Amino acid sequence: MSHDVIDVQGLNVWVNSERTAPKHIVKNVNFSLKRGQCLALVGESGSGKSVTARALVGLAGDRLAVQAERLTLQGESLLGRSDAWWQQVRGTKVGFILQDALVSLDPLRPVGKEIAEALALHGWGTASSRQQKVHALLEEVGVPQAELRASQRPGELSGGLRQRTLIASAIALHPEVLIADEPTTALDVTVQAQVLDVLRQMLDRGTSVILISHDLAVVAKIADHILVMQGGSIVESGSAQQVLQHPQHAYTQGLIKAIPSDHTKGHRLSGVAAVEIPSTLAARKFADEVLLEARHIIKHFRGHSAVADVSFQLKRGETLGIVGESGSGKTTLSRIALALESPDSGEVLYGGKPWSHATASQQRAIRRQIAVVYQDPLSSFDPRWRVSDILLDAIALDPYPARQTPRERAISLLQSVGLTADHLHQWPARMSGGQRQRVAIARAIATHPQVIVLDEAVSALDVTIQAQILDLLSDLQTQLGVSYLFISHDLGVIHHMSDRVLVMQNGIAVEQGNADDVFYRPRHPYTQKLLASLPRLGAAELA
Repeated sequence: MSHDVIDVQGLNVWVNSERTAPKHIVKNVNFSLKRGQCLALVGESGSGKSVTARALVGLAGDRLAVQAERLTLQGESLLGRSDAWWQQVRGTKVGFILQDALVSLDPLRPVGKEIAEALALHGWGTASSRQQKVHALLEEVGVPQAELRASQRPGELSGGLRQRTLIASAIALHPEVLIADEPTTALDVTVQAQVLDVLRQMLDRGTSVILISHDLAVVAKIADHILVMQGGSIVESGSAQQVLQHPQHAYTQGLIKAIPSDHTKGHRLSGVAAVEIPSTLAARKFADEVLLEARHIIKHFRGHSAVADVSFQLKRGETLGIVGESGSGKTTLSRIALALESPDSGEVLYGGKPWSHATASQQRAIRRQIAVVYQDPLSSFDPRWRVSDILLDAIALDPYPARQTPRERAISLLQSVGLTADHLHQWPARMSGGQRQRVAIARAIATHPQVIVLDEAVSALDVTIQAQILDLLSDLQTQLGVSYLFISHDLGVIHHMSDRVLVMQNGIAVEQGNADDVFYRPRHPYTQKLLASLPRLGAAELA
């Protein structure tokens, strides 16, 4: 067994509760990890993959009971260890990278001091040598201007820089094993590629990596072996090529089928039947026309050009996808399209009439026709309101007379997004992420909008839930004739959903055109760079 860095046999984890019977959440998990090998744990939220990883580093928590036939690190048992013992092992033998870098890092301290503290905790070097080591670590993980970045707080760094800072902290003492829990979720495709390059370099130097992810395309980039988890159990395991190219279990097949890409365009991603919209929600019919038009939009913030001379048109019943990295200007452009920001120059028209520069009364008349769905629906809901309150508030703004009572219409809205009347009385905070996003979409269509702006509306969802929401949006577009301004950093989602695509870089629209033209025949070097960074499940990725 000496060649196995980690050996796990018969791992079981229960949730202990004084009021209810113990709940079995990780069930008889077995695997081993060799030096320089990447093992990926994949599955949806609640599948048990993160709990499994936390059990390996003594972070399962007091409410969880961990049992195993064998649980060893370099031949040494990990069971029954004290907190003091774990403090010596974490960092030196095992590094742990959490998903949300902004939450994981102290917002009040420069990131360099946080990394230095990890070194000081284990008695490494002097204050001066630790500072030099911090700069070297930041450079090692690809952070530019390492000395400057070390002096900055997390809020001053981009998502990619924060994530690389976490990696620098995790590898500071060169641990034998690195556990990375969703290290690339919600990152731009180019930043995602940079993070994966850092992990690949760790593997090349002999570090063993456990990668936790629901993104099989990311896993395909670096994993040697894959364990697929569902409901706390391993339902499939094997080499990356075997699992991804020849999946045996129906759950694995469903995960792969749910990934949006150029090949899925025009096809359903989920196994969920198409939603039928109640006749009372049927859209009014119009001839083909330009609904939303931006003309030469310019916007500056503190001397910085956030949007520079960008124009686009959105026609009735079509989807315009807007892509670009963080800071590219896509969200600012969407806020201007929603008339939540005013452009410094240029204008936005709705139906050929002024929108961005309209009077308050003119904007009120138009606003019902333009809705928005955000990445985090919970933060856009009043925390004091149940689902019924959220929908009834939106229904009160509907300008069209209804043949239903407000409650009947609320139920119709829920049915139109695949929910039921039982959800009316629920608190959004107690619903799943996919259910909350369905409520947000139901609220958005309550006033018969002609345009819906979707700002990273599926980026925080598991791949199968994302597939259901994308299918739902397609169903609504087909039956309601609604137009989408679809903003995302996920190129697979954009290609699957969009008729046309606008590519943003540093506030500039560097490329715009038919979706297939942009994806298959990109003209601009930046678009070519984005597409080259896109992780895919093709055989080439597994060679």
